[in-house]
Amino acid sequence: MPLRDLTSRTRAGDRLRIDAPDPASGDVVVTGVSLDSRSVVPGDLYAALPGFHAHGADFAADALAAGAVAVLTDPAGRTRLRALDERAPSASVVPVLLADHPREVLGEVAATVYGHPSEALTVLGVTGTNGKTTTAYLIESALRARGQRTGLIGTVETRIGDERLDSERTTPEATDLHALLGVMRERGIDACVMEVSSHALALHRVDGVVYDVALFTNLSQDHLDFHATMEDYFAAKASLFTPARSRAAVVCVDDAWGARLARESSVPTVTFASAPARGVDWVVDEGEGGAFDLREVAGARVVSLVSHLPGHFNIANTALAALALLTLGLDVTQVEEALAVPPDVPGRMEVVAPGGPEGPRCIVDFAHTPDAVDAALRALRPSTRGRLIAVLGAGGDRDRSKRPAMGAAAARQADIVVVTDDNPRSEEPADIRAAVVAGARETVASGDARATEIIDGGSRSSAIAEAVAIAVLGAGSGDGVDTVVVLGKGHEKGQEIHGVKHPFDDREAVRAALGAALGAATSPGVGS
Repeated sequence: MPLRDLTSRTRAGDRLRIDAPDPASGDVVVTGVSLDSRSVVPGDLYAALPGFHAHGADFAADALAAGAVAVLTDPAGRTRLRALDERAPSASVVPVLLADHPREVLGEVAATVYGHPSEALTVLGVTGTNGKTTTAYLIESALRARGQRTGLIGTVETRIGDERLDSERTTPEATDLHALLGVMRERGIDACVMEVSSHALALHRVDGVVYDVALFTNLSQDHLDFHATMEDYFAAKASLFTPARSRAAVVCVDDAWGARLARESSVPTVTFASAPARGVDWVVDEGEGGAFDLREVAGARVVSLVSHLPGHFNIANTALAALALLTLGLDVTQVEEALAVPPDVPGRMEVVAPGGPEGPRCIVDFAHTPDAVDAALRALRPSTRGRLIAVLGAGGDRDRSKRPAMGAAAARQADIVVVTDDNPRSEEPADIRAAVVAGARETVASGDARATEIIDGGSRSSAIAEAVAIAVLGAGSGDGVDTVVVLGKGHEKGQEIHGVKHPFDDREAVRAALGAALGAATSPGVGS
């Protein structure tokens, strides 16, 4: 696409202007967009944005050497480009697309360069604090069961049909997002389901996409290292439910934030509650074993469903998925049949060992907020015949205020809490553990806890090994099989400590610990 067309064809054209010494520069053909100078390919428009620690214009020489044909930047970036004469003389004459706030136009620019690929797909976006991944997988699995070719973009992975790619973040940068959607269009994908994070909304990563259906799960404390307040966090989420970003919405009103969002949404919105509530469109009538009916309050429709994952919150996730499918035009029978297929949701209530005479039940889950920890442990309590042993930690360089609350939530619901490291990042791991332990012990001291033991388990592998060993050693107590649940990292395959990412998978660590503990328990002399 000729560079000058970006100022006439994109919806953000009124905020763009071409700054080029040669009038013919506007005829330069742009074939792609990149935000990272290291990923530039010939024909790209390089987006040189101001960042937290550096300005993208400082890397323009590398981008131009790799084949970038133009630069999108702000006035400060243009000044930096002119200063690159000695290093890269071409930087001072390269065509520049100027915007006062280039991040705010980047999504629309990328969408235009790639030919607005989202318009050729059915696109659904799921936002909320907890449940985004599970709900996205439920919808994607159901659409696949209906014979559609599907794509998925989220925390765990990106799927393009049968191809799977690891995800670096929940929602990609706008340049990568529109490129991915373009690939999906080329490969004949029918529908794409996306997790939409608050960071993505605040940082304009999803600009240029209008979702056919936007879904809201819930809102609770998280990401307050990025958002100044819960009000700011809510506002970022709520921006998805406007005509600029969606055509229709499904909102769970189980919490006050959801009820408020339903009132303030400016697109056609369907609401549901997990218990009888006034003014909702649908309610859940729970049965046994995860079975439930989703009942239309003012109509005659009833959708009979089963949640394939444990917990009340997964019934809500399944209801959200069902209402999204109804909003897309499927009928009740089609929705029931599509959601009857169990989804594969990595790291979400994932059973690593089923439990039995040979050892404890072991589960890995991504719960990493106080509400999610509470919900996960509540979900496992009814099916735990013995003790419920929770292993958890909190991430470093993130919202510090939620650490004691996570420990408190675990102490209220588990019998034994083993505190460990999550991703300490640049912080001292012991300091983070101490905050979680303090919250747990304070809750025990207040008498508001079920836990009888709070353990600082040290490193993650050591803590998992200790929790599993406790369960194995207690196997003969006659109280039933224990459940060990490792919370916080779920599907993740790495652990960041002091800026270095080390290979680590909770599921592998649990299997290794279980093998070692069972081996020790059956060795001669043990228990004699």
